[in-house]
Amino acid sequence: MNSELIEVEVVNKSTEAEGIVSFELASTAGEVLPAFTPGAHIDLVLPNGLIRQYSLYEHNDQPHSYKIAVLRELQSRGGSEYVHQNLNVGTTLQISAPRNHFELVPAKRYLLLAGGIGVTPIMCMAGQLAAQHADFTMHYCCRSRERMAFHDKLSAAPFANQVQLHIDEESSQPAFDAASVFANVDKDTHLFVCGPKGFMDFVINSAKAAGWDDSNIHFEYFSGVEMTPDDADSFQIKLASCGKLLTVKDDQTVLQVLQDNGVDVPVSCEQGVCGTCVTKIIDGEPEHRDLFLTQAERDSNSVFTPCCSRAKSPLLVLDL
Repeated sequence: MNSELIEVEVVNKSTEAEGIVSFELASTAGEVLPAFTPGAHIDLVLPNGLIRQYSLYEHNDQPHSYKIAVLRELQSRGGSEYVHQNLNVGTTLQISAPRNHFELVPAKRYLLLAGGIGVTPIMCMAGQLAAQHADFTMHYCCRSRERMAFHDKLSAAPFANQVQLHIDEESSQPAFDAASVFANVDKDTHLFVCGPKGFMDFVINSAKAAGWDDSNIHFEYFSGVEMTPDDADSFQIKLASCGKLLTVKDDQTVLQVLQDNGVDVPVSCEQGVCGTCVTKIIDGEPEHRDLFLTQAERDSNSVFTPCCSRAKSPLLVLDL
């Protein structure tokens, strides 16, 4: 995680939908915060020791505050539960500067797809594209109106006519028709999608099945894939700098073994989503279990995420 942390204060807290609360964070020193681009996220260093990432949903070139929205996960690992219960107006905490693994790329046209809480980076992109008078369409899918964050904000936005809402429980709202949306395969249109894993897998697979090229599909997952010891084998890692051999048991992650042996690796999400811990591999074949690396990066076998990925070969030699 970025070592240069910023102290901020919660200056506003609002309920945006069922289970979703937004927070506005401002510098305790009253300073302008670091600039960011749409798609960026920040790390929240929570007082309980957890670190969690949340996308910024409103863009500003000279931000005096950052705005995030947090879904209270039913199976929370402690982060969203803590944020909902303990972060209130006046609470101070530390955050990282914004990082962006989900950048907009130059394109003639944009297709933005959001599912549930994935609306946060997508809405930020829409606002910026509208300000640039870019050609884009946004689709926002949700189970119910009660769980649809920023419904009113999007409906009143200057770009509201470029936003299509899809609410599963309302027949008056058109269902999201993937076949129709992706029927026009156009190399000049780039797709950006964010949301729950099931939604994203459906969208990405639908686009690929329709003939969209991988290079035109951009995405960001919010959570990783749960793994159990049943699908893991033990293996060894070697630290190239000193030649030390370490064993990773079936119920351990590479990251845990490294940390237990005093090796400092930057880490944040611990789910293979954020890319903070990406580590170079000198020799060996990794078993990629992340949701961050591109297919080209995976195929190269030159990097992996030690927080969740493992090894296919008996030994991985790490550039550590």
